[in-house]
Amino acid sequence: MSAHLKWSDRFWTSADGLKLHYRDYDGPLDRPPILCLPGLTRNAADFEPVADRFAGEWRVLSVDFRGRGGSQHDPKAENYRPNIYVADLLKLLDQLGIADAVFVGTSLGGLVTMAMAANDSERIAGALLNDIGPEIDPHGLERIATYVGKPVTFDTFAAAVDRVSERNAGIYPDFSREQWEDFVRRIMRGDDESGWIFDYDMKIAETFAAPASSSEFDGWHYFRSLDGRPVTILRGETSDLLSADVAKRMTEEIEDCEMVTVPRVGHTPTFEEPESVAAVERLLQRVLSASG
Repeated sequence: MSAHLKWSDRFWTSADGLKLHYRDYDGPLDRPPILCLPGLTRNAADFEPVADRFAGEWRVLSVDFRGRGGSQHDPKAENYRPNIYVADLLKLLDQLGIADAVFVGTSLGGLVTMAMAANDSERIAGALLNDIGPEIDPHGLERIATYVGKPVTFDTFAAAVDRVSERNAGIYPDFSREQWEDFVRRIMRGDDESGWIFDYDMKIAETFAAPASSSEFDGWHYFRSLDGRPVTILRGETSDLLSADVAKRMTEEIEDCEMVTVPRVGHTPTFEEPESVAAVERLLQRVLSASG
C-alpha cells in the first residue's frame, strides 16, 4: 500500500440538510485552493496523487459529492444532478470564505465545473477538465451503464482487486498489482469479514446520463462559460467518453486552453501519470500568472 499525505476530514451541511464530507490538505491561504471534484461513482480518495504532489504548496480540498464516500446519501435520487452539486459546492466555498478556487474535475466533476462556470464563473480561478467535455461519446455511456448502480459484494479484498483489475485492464494496461490495490482502496469500502462494496449510493444510476441529455446541461454553452480563465483539457489516449475531435474543438472555442493527451490510458487519467502531473503544474503556474 502506498503512503499518502495526511488530511483533515471535514464536513459541511447542504441547503437541504445533508451532511457532506471533504478532505482538507493544508496549504497557504493567500492563493486559491485546488478544489478536486470526482467522477460519477468515485470519491475524494481519487485525488490522493494530486494532494501528494501539491499539498503544502497549495491547499487541496477534495470533496465527496452527496451519495459518495463520507457524504450522506440523498433519499431523493433525483437530486443526484450537476445543478444540485453546484449548489452544494457554493455553500462549502461560502462557509470557508473562499472567493475562488482552481477546479480539478474528473468526468462528472468536470461537468460540475462547467455548470459552476455558467452559474458563477468568478468562483473559478482556473480549471482542469479530466477526460470530459461538452459532448459525451455514447459508447462510454453505454459502458458505464453496464456496471453503475449494480450492487456487488466481494468476499475478500484480493477478490475485489482481481475482478476490478480484470474489468478495467484495457483502461490501465500498465498498472502494477500495487496500483490496482490502491485503486480498489479508493473506490470500495469494507473488510474481509463483512465483504467489500463500492463506496457510493447505487441510486445515482437513476440520473447518471441526465447531464449529457437534458436541457439542464447545454454542453458547449456551459463550456464557453470558462472563457477568460486558464483551462486545461486532460484526455486519456484511449478514452471512450471524450473523443479527440471534441477535445481539439474545445481548445478552439475558448482562449488560454491547453489540451494534454495521456498515452496508454482510457477514461480517466489518474493524476499518477507524469503527463497529468505536468499538466496540473502548468495550469497552476498559469493561474498564478493570471492573478499576478
